[in-house]
Amino acid sequence: MRKSAFIIPVLVVIVIGGLSSLFVVDEREKALVLQFGQIKAIKEDPGLAFKIPFIQEVVKYDDRILSLDTDVIEVTPSDDRRLVVDAFARYRIADVQKFREAVGVGGTRLAEDRLSSILNAQIREVLGADQVTSDRILSTDRGELMVRIRDQAREVALSLGIEVVDVRLKQTNLPSQNLEATFARMRAEREREAADEIARGNEAAQRVRALADRTVVETLSISEKESQITRGEAEAERNAIFAEAFGADPEFFAFYRSLQAYENALSGSNTTMVMTPDSEFFTYLKSETAK
Repeated sequence: MRKSAFIIPVLVVIVIGGLSSLFVVDEREKALVLQFGQIKAIKEDPGLAFKIPFIQEVVKYDDRILSLDTDVIEVTPSDDRRLVVDAFARYRIADVQKFREAVGVGGTRLAEDRLSSILNAQIREVLGADQVTSDRILSTDRGELMVRIRDQAREVALSLGIEVVDVRLKQTNLPSQNLEATFARMRAEREREAADEIARGNEAAQRVRALADRTVVETLSISEKESQITRGEAEAERNAIFAEAFGADPEFFAFYRSLQAYENALSGSNTTMVMTPDSEFFTYLKSETAK
């Protein structure tokens, strides 16, 4: 009985010690085996691993790509127009040993605080550089600026064992106190541009209108000239025909002119003429020659 009573606790201790010497590394993790705070082993491959129970401990870190939102900061580009910048980064722990040595027991929280400081410093440096204006930051060139921020932050963050995968500027806005002044300036510029366009439009309209008026006058003058020429040619031809007819038969010509006179004198629905019976106006109506 005494022997079995001694063996059972020993077996329990052995079992507990054996179980505590085993640990599992997930495929999404990296693990460090520490002994009195010193790194004794690095476990990066997923699976079952061993440690000395009660003496060594295991610290695990996320091996996935992580996200970090930086603090909102103000930057001053080269044109002295302040901007409020809100950015975020994606990173991963590339060197777990260097990461542990850099942040110690502070872990991921301390690492993110340091990484946030690095990112803010690089954002200020890149966006505040020469030839980087606020218009460029707010344009499509911001993609190139984000790449520069990422590359510079990546170089600095390597000392923490961190690889900066990407940096993005979520928002780049003017400070609230400057928005109204900026909007007023933009409105004034647009109104000036609109006034210039209206003035140029009116000037162009005046030129078109003057050209149209001149074209109308010239067209009417040419038409009037051509009509006068045509009318003169027609009258000349008519007179020639009349002259020819008069020369061929003077009596018939006189008769024809009398008929035209009758038609013109008696036109209208209420024409009244008072003449003496022996008036020469109706010579051909009472002449024996006209019978």
